[in-house]
Amino acid sequence: MRTSRRLHSFIGGLALAACGLAAAQTQGVTKDEILIGTLQDLSGPLAGYGKDLRNGMQMRIAEANDKGGVHGRKLRLLVEDSGYDPKRAVLATQKLVNQDRIFVMAGSLGTGVNNAALPVLASKNTLNFFPAALSRDMYEPVSKLKFAFLSSYYDQIAPAAARLYREKKAARPCIIYQDDEYGLEILRGTEAGLKTVGAELVEKTSFKRGATDFSSQVARMKAAGCDFVVTGTLIRETVGTLNEARRIDFNPTFLGAFGTYTDLIHKLGGKPMDGFYSTMTVQHPYEDTVSDALKPWLTAYRGRFNEAPSAYSIYGYVIADRLVQALDKAGAQPDTDSLARAVEALKTPADMFGVPELSFAPDRHLGSNKARLSQIQDGRWKVVLDYDQMAR
Repeated sequence: MRTSRRLHSFIGGLALAACGLAAAQTQGVTKDEILIGTLQDLSGPLAGYGKDLRNGMQMRIAEANDKGGVHGRKLRLLVEDSGYDPKRAVLATQKLVNQDRIFVMAGSLGTGVNNAALPVLASKNTLNFFPAALSRDMYEPVSKLKFAFLSSYYDQIAPAAARLYREKKAARPCIIYQDDEYGLEILRGTEAGLKTVGAELVEKTSFKRGATDFSSQVARMKAAGCDFVVTGTLIRETVGTLNEARRIDFNPTFLGAFGTYTDLIHKLGGKPMDGFYSTMTVQHPYEDTVSDALKPWLTAYRGRFNEAPSAYSIYGYVIADRLVQALDKAGAQPDTDSLARAVEALKTPADMFGVPELSFAPDRHLGSNKARLSQIQDGRWKVVLDYDQMAR
């Protein structure tokens, strides 16, 4: 009997040692913490987005840590500034995976940034979780290292362009777009959407990332008689394009994709931004009109950061929240494979922020393909087509 007990004790000790060894061999996972990396623009043209994404992620991670973390491990977020520059993104990703030895990358901002980071992540078998970049590259082809949570620019702009073009009874559609993968995805989606209503672009004009003068592009579109313009732009490019258009009395219907849905557009551009449309999911949380359900969260955010949240604060919070859920489901000894399986089994209902239901599968690494449409009216975003209406 004594020998049997000793044998069981010995075997149990071996099992515990094996578990400890497995944990030690999983990069970014120790007995005390899990390291999460993220690439944000904190100094470049999308710094307004990057700061808020970081804050939202930090808030949710702090909440998780206040409750003991995940399976007894605290979560630590390591933030690198990409400056919205793919070259800087490569160096920052190399630092995160090789020097800091993160377990997972989450919520990184920018299509070009994420595309630059993906090969580095793949070389270390590191999962890219819910990037703040809606290119189809973020979930296609299916890979255990790539998961996205919201519909792509392509899948948002295609139905929105078709529907709005038809409703406005437009005749001469055009596009101005950033000459990179972000802008090209919006171009492709626009062309596909217009094709469904028997229309083609009559003018395509582009600009390089970082451009500040859009006078020649706007002049070309006015000369072409454009009455419907899709903008593959971001913050300052949208403001610059619309201000130039208003200056020369050029007033077509303007439609942007997800990357243009921010309160910064009307804060920076003022009255000339009225009438601008954008696809979106989460509504900007104006403090005087948010729902009662959202008020405690908004108060907690303001208390933590001493400023009001934006839609991108919510996206950061939601990304971190779903990651916490996935890490919990990945088990007490997580690795990349168990985390990937946990995300594939993840299903979350529509929430108080306006994020639609998210669900994944082994052959589907995109959580939702739904989107809404908003318009700036009297200096505020107003939802004009909800999820079910956009799908018609």
